[in-house]
Amino acid sequence: MTTVIAVANNKGGVAKTTTCLSLGGSLAEQGRLVLLVDLDPQAHLTASLGVEPETLRHTVGDVLLGHSSLVAISRETAVNGLDMAPANRELVILDKVLYGRRGYEYRLKHDLDSMRYQLYDIVLMDCPPAFGTLTINALTAADLLIIPIQCEYYAVRSLQQVLDLVSLVRRKTNPRLAYRLLVTMFDVRNKVHRLILEQLHARFSSVLFQTFVQVDTRLRESPALGLPITRYAPRTRASRQYRALAEELMARLLPTTKFAVPLTREEPLPARESAASLSILQTPHPGREGVEIGANAYA
Repeated sequence: MTTVIAVANNKGGVAKTTTCLSLGGSLAEQGRLVLLVDLDPQAHLTASLGVEPETLRHTVGDVLLGHSSLVAISRETAVNGLDMAPANRELVILDKVLYGRRGYEYRLKHDLDSMRYQLYDIVLMDCPPAFGTLTINALTAADLLIIPIQCEYYAVRSLQQVLDLVSLVRRKTNPRLAYRLLVTMFDVRNKVHRLILEQLHARFSSVLFQTFVQVDTRLRESPALGLPITRYAPRTRASRQYRALAEELMARLLPTTKFAVPLTREEPLPARESAASLSILQTPHPGREGVEIGANAYA
């Protein structure tokens, strides 16, 4: 059975795309059949695999509009066992085009459900850094949400908004959604990074990956060659860490993959004060309930 994983955070620059690419490459290296789905209009994942987004005739947008399927638009990459469903900037119009249409949140889920027992072991979705219809579709379809997070002030401040969205999605469209936090771009020399990591372990230990990914310049170089880090620089620290992440992920998934809802019951959603209570953050609560979806409130 296919396990569907979304990688999302409304804060940009936290290594979402890097994590999709590198984790996907690591899983394929282990013999898994992996489909990467690019849901970001910036199409960085598509470009990172050597495809020019502007040249594409068919993208994930066709799937969301009901004109095609992920299987039909997917293409092989240079990595054996790793396929990709590409994106381009035309996805940006879908927030307005899809919002309000009956069942718009389930467009991607319906397509993924049709391939649950065939072709792929893992589907990894790279979400845009915004709470729009693209992200809602991904979370509605996902078994697991991976939230990449830097140990920096502004990055961690945004965590509460992501947890609010998880709560809303669970209530409205996907009560089975599980989530895990992944620390990325970690600098062991940085005192603030070390302090925030300690606080994350104290507050979110049950949902925090034990593996964390350190700063590594090779991670910035690999997309230029259209390869995940495990192929571009297989002996680097980053490669070892993403391989360790893949192993940790599969160790969590394997005992429960035969069930419909992997991981979900392992972690209740933390109280809304959880992220705010990290002493270094002082995060104010939003003035009203609801998460903004483009120009609309998903609440």
